[in-house]
Amino acid sequence: MTNPKKHKKAQKKTTNNEQPFLSHLLELRDRILKVVVAIVVVFVVMFPFSEIIYSIMATPLLSSLPDNSKMQAIGVAAPFLIPLKMVLVGAVFITMPYSLYQVWSFIAPGLYLHEKKMVRPLIFSSTVLFYTGIAFAHFVVLPLAFNFFATINIEGVEYNADIGYYLDFILTIFFAFGIAFEVPIATVLLIATGATTAEKLAKKRPYVVVFAFIIGMMLTPPDIISQTLLALPMWFLFEMGLIVSKYFLKNKKNNNDDNDLSDEEQERELDQAEKEEL
Repeated sequence: MTNPKKHKKAQKKTTNNEQPFLSHLLELRDRILKVVVAIVVVFVVMFPFSEIIYSIMATPLLSSLPDNSKMQAIGVAAPFLIPLKMVLVGAVFITMPYSLYQVWSFIAPGLYLHEKKMVRPLIFSSTVLFYTGIAFAHFVVLPLAFNFFATINIEGVEYNADIGYYLDFILTIFFAFGIAFEVPIATVLLIATGATTAEKLAKKRPYVVVFAFIIGMMLTPPDIISQTLLALPMWFLFEMGLIVSKYFLKNKKNNNDDNDLSDEEQERELDQAEKEEL
């Protein structure tokens, strides 16, 4: 027979271990619901303007088409579904800062004070860089790429782009450039976490350049213009990441004293930081 006291102790330990896990799951569920609600609200607000939004997004292609050419819809419900999809993706893009804030709020309690100071500017800068990549793709890359495509004339073939394929094309470009513009964040994180150093990355610059052009070839259409316009900013942003990482290294040296504090002092600082946030 099992000892009742031991059984109660084991049951108490199991309950104490399960409660924090369940509370984390509940908190994660609540934050995901908040993100979904935010996307739905923005989607509902933008939906009446879906045709206008799609017309704005189609400007890079429409401005490069010949005078007698128009965009076409192959699917029966494409004129309704394609702008709807565009609005949904636009809602996800617009709510990106709020989504990142929810991610930050979920992981923040498990971070030290000096880690919190590092994460906040990284989240802000990653959001700005993501939007900058999308803007660069829309205003620079797409017009140049479509003007290049318009110069390719095949006898007996009329060029009328399908709106569904066009949407998939520009979304691929937007995601490619939005993610590619996060290169400085990845560079800073690699150096700040001690995975490598700025000097070692600088020595591997030729490999980085080749890798940037390979990524440009994989993520963009098969034309030299868009490939180059993705590879060159990645290279430039890599160099910017090396420069910015020096600032984080200085902060990391200053924060080494914080790591030498006792557990009680660290907990006291974390409690004070949480009170300031509230």
